[in-house]
Amino acid sequence: MNSEITLQFLSEPNDVNYGGKVHGGVVMKWIDQAAYACASQWCQSYCVTVYVGGIRFIKPIHIGYIVKTHAYLIYTGNSSMHIAVDVFSKNVKADEFVKNTHCIVVFVAVNNESNSIAVKPFLPETAKQVALKEYAVKLMALRKNVEDEMKPFFEDTIS
Repeated sequence: MNSEITLQFLSEPNDVNYGGKVHGGVVMKWIDQAAYACASQWCQSYCVTVYVGGIRFIKPIHIGYIVKTHAYLIYTGNSSMHIAVDVFSKNVKADEFVKNTHCIVVFVAVNNESNSIAVKPFLPETAKQVALKEYAVKLMALRKNVEDEMKPFFEDTIS
């Protein structure tokens, strides 16, 4: 099974924000689409997004630029898949892509009853993949700390 996927397309005029660049929400949609394609390809099942974090907008994307979203598996739990996504863009006349955005998306594989199901483990094969797995593990610990801090604000009611 393939642990990565790359999607390429042109940014379009309807992607524009008030500043004349691609809207951040549009970039987030592209990230989710690429990450979902990568995760579902890995687990060969439907999966749901359970976390999106660490999104970093590095440089704006211009309208009419070629956009490349590269999503790649960096860690698996019992039913979860941690996908890193890098977004790049370039002017059609340019030779090189520049990195615009990076983030991590976590999916859980589910069955038809929306219950989580096991996924095949991802076994890093390169030094970079090992480093990315360690990165994912560190991020999980950080997320746990943030979640603990936010628990008082998870109330279901508004007073």
